[in-house]
Amino acid sequence: MEIIRTPLPGVLLIKPKVFEDPRGFFMETYRADMLACCADVNVRFVQDNHSRSVRGVLRGLHYQLHHPQAKLCRVTSGKVFDVAVDIRRGSPTFGQWYGAVLSAENKLGLYIPCGFAHGFAVRSETADFLYKCSTYYDASDDRGILWSDPEIGIPWDTPEPILSPKDQRYLPLAETPREFLPRY
Repeated sequence: MEIIRTPLPGVLLIKPKVFEDPRGFFMETYRADMLACCADVNVRFVQDNHSRSVRGVLRGLHYQLHHPQAKLCRVTSGKVFDVAVDIRRGSPTFGQWYGAVLSAENKLGLYIPCGFAHGFAVRSETADFLYKCSTYYDASDDRGILWSDPEIGIPWDTPEPILSPKDQRYLPLAETPREFLPRY
């Protein structure tokens, strides 16, 4: 397993070692000891989530304020553009984003630490998106940033995204009240 640091401190691209033969393949998708020794990440995951979406679905940008979630994301079928945005007040990389294409073919994973908003756009007919979370989902703590915030400037490459009603209502980062953003 290779841990690749991204331009956003704490956001990591995970490249598994894949063992292939005529029967198929085997890979480790998560190792706590690798994250701890190679990237100084000590996280305990408590919840696994699986979403299936169709082409054009854009989910995000989501976060929890009082019960922040670190996430380890991967795709088991299809392809998505997965994005993390630093929304931590006082962070030197506040408002910056990192994105990677995760697919069943490339088998990459993306680790997103607490304090980042997260979203993805589906670039295949369907995609199965799996992610581990470090805290449980809490609907009362669910927050978000507008996916199309022009100051963040994420090139989603999704001309007419399919959005949930809540994702359509989020505010841009600059208009989000400071008390609704995590601290660095």
